[in-house]
Parts: sequence; structure tokens; C-alpha cells
Amino acid sequence: MKMILRWFPHNDDSVTLTQIAQTPCITGVATCLPKIPVGEVWPLETLKALKEEINGAGLEMEVIESVNIHEDIKKGLPSRDEYIQNYIDTIKNLSETGVRCLCYNFMPVMDWVRSDLAHRLPDGSYVLSYRHENLAEMTPLSMADSMLDKAEGFSLPGWEPDRFDQMAADIMFYQDVSEEMYWDNIRYFLEAVIPVAEAWDVRMAIHPDDPPWSLFGLPKLINNAENIRRFLSIYDSPYNGLTLCSGSLGADANNDVAAMAAEFANRINFAHLRNLKRVSTYDFDESAHPSRCGDLDMFEIVKALYDGGFDAYVRPDHGRMIWGEVARPGYGLYDRALGACYLLGLWEAVSKMA
Repeated sequence: MKMILRWFPHNDDSVTLTQIAQTPCITGVATCLPKIPVGEVWPLETLKALKEEINGAGLEMEVIESVNIHEDIKKGLPSRDEYIQNYIDTIKNLSETGVRCLCYNFMPVMDWVRSDLAHRLPDGSYVLSYRHENLAEMTPLSMADSMLDKAEGFSLPGWEPDRFDQMAADIMFYQDVSEEMYWDNIRYFLEAVIPVAEAWDVRMAIHPDDPPWSLFGLPKLINNAENIRRFLSIYDSPYNGLTLCSGSLGADANNDVAAMAAEFANRINFAHLRNLKRVSTYDFDESAHPSRCGDLDMFEIVKALYDGGFDAYVRPDHGRMIWGEVARPGYGLYDRALGACYLLGLWEAVSKMA
């Protein structure tokens, strides 16, 4: 197991590589190239320069999170083949620079969604929060504007401004796309991309839908154990894997995240581990990482991974904003560093108990 942190390049992160390198037992970062428009090839020379910067801080660049998938691929349009070829070329360039894991998602139109990026907890810390009824009353554009207004001047991955104008039209498009049609589009993508990932030794790791239920009538498929089984069976290869995101899946009380960790351990290529507190069936607040701070048993999740032979990358996921820190929502240094140390302690404990 390798513990890493997510890091955003091009001076778009309040957290520095030096600070990450000083965090105990962190070996590397999961990073990205957010300035490359969705659908274009990630240039090899740009990736080499990014790797050199990260390596210069004593860290590894073995994980990319993420190369966004162009909407034409998700929609199944004739133009998808061009964008799939660009994705394939990007995978080859990632491999050339030593990347071994690619986290991505197949969520239509929008990535993760929250109604509040700075919800105040009783202890005075601030967290990402979700209230389904509030979001259901918003338009995609007002939702995007609200999120960016609260982002403290940072960009938000998956919410790039160049997507906003098209969001409403895309949502209308998907009203005529059934779940079975969307499964077919996923299959088409996997059958084209996974053989290349195998050949170039880059393990793909799909991120679950966040939240794991539909909003605006959009199809959500990577959201429970049954659908994850179906996804993994489409292309039975360790290179067609899962990012186990405990917070995304755990938002639905029907999902037993520890059981998923046990069942899919040999197909989990990346793990995002965080906790949350459910407020109602479709409402939740994110929380500090320890089990007692939320509704997820982090010890049991980590133990299930260890017992299942998991040997890949882990990162603490979204953290609280604490101690007066001002940073990208969910991605400050202090609480994620605490989370990393907590998760490392759990891993040491379960490994010594074995």
C-alpha cells in the first residue's frame, strides 16, 4: 500500500509539494493537468515537466486523477472515436512518464456535487455538505455559480467553467438516454481503452458516482455493489478496476462499504478513504476521518482491504477546513494530513493483527 495526497499543479493549490513531502509516510501525489481542455491529448513534454517538479520534491507521480472523459463519449455520439483515440494517446504518454494508475469517472454532465462547500460543524470547522432538496431546486448554471463563489478563488476539478454553458442542453439530452443505453456507452469505451491500458501497464480505476443517486434525471450506474459487479464483468481484467471511494458510496446507507472493500479488493486500484455523517436519506455532511466522527467504520473498511490482499494506492479524501486554513474546498493540508496519519495507523494495526 502506498499513501499519497492529491495535489493540483500550476500554482492552483495552497498546499505545496514540500509540505506534502514532510507529511509522514506520504510517497507521492495524485495529480492532473486541468488546463488541458477535455478531450485533448495530454502532451508528453508537459507530463515530463510535471513529473520532474514532483520528483524534485522527493515524491512520486504514479497516479493521475483524472483525465476527464469527453461528453461525446458518454453520449455515444459518432465523434466519440476521435476522443477515445485521444484518450488512448494520453494513456500512452502517462505510461511513458511512469504513471501506473489512472482514476477517472463516467458521470454524465457533472462530476461530484455539493450544495455547500463551507458548512460549519459544531466544532467550528468547515466541510463539504449535500442537501438534495436544495440542489433539486437549482439549475446547473446556478449550482455551478454557487460552488465557484464558495471556492475561495480556487478552481474545482470537474467543474471547469468551459463546461457550464453546455450543461443544461446536456441534461436535456440524457432525458432520452436509458440506463441500458448508458451501459452500452461504457462498454464501448472500456473495450477500446482497457487493452491499451494493459499493454502500457496503466491500471484504470473508475470513481463511483458522487452522490450515488440521480439528480436532474441523469443516469447513475457506479453506485452500488450490484452495478460495480456488472461494470467489472464488462472487461474482466485487473486493469479495469475501481476507485473505492468510501464517502461517495457510503452516502447511501444501503451500501456496506466494508463488504464492498472485501468483495472487490483485488480489483480496487485506488482507494479514497473518508468519513461522513448522514443527516437524512439523501442529505449528508462530510466529517473528520476517524470512525467516531461519522457513520462509516473506517477500521472495518481498512481491515477488509488488507485481508483482501489490497496492494495499491490510498489517499485521505476530502478534509475539513480547520485551524484557520484557507484552501481549495476539501483539499486543505491540515485535516488531510491528520487523516493520512490516522489511516496509516489503522493499516499498521490491522497488518500487525494478521
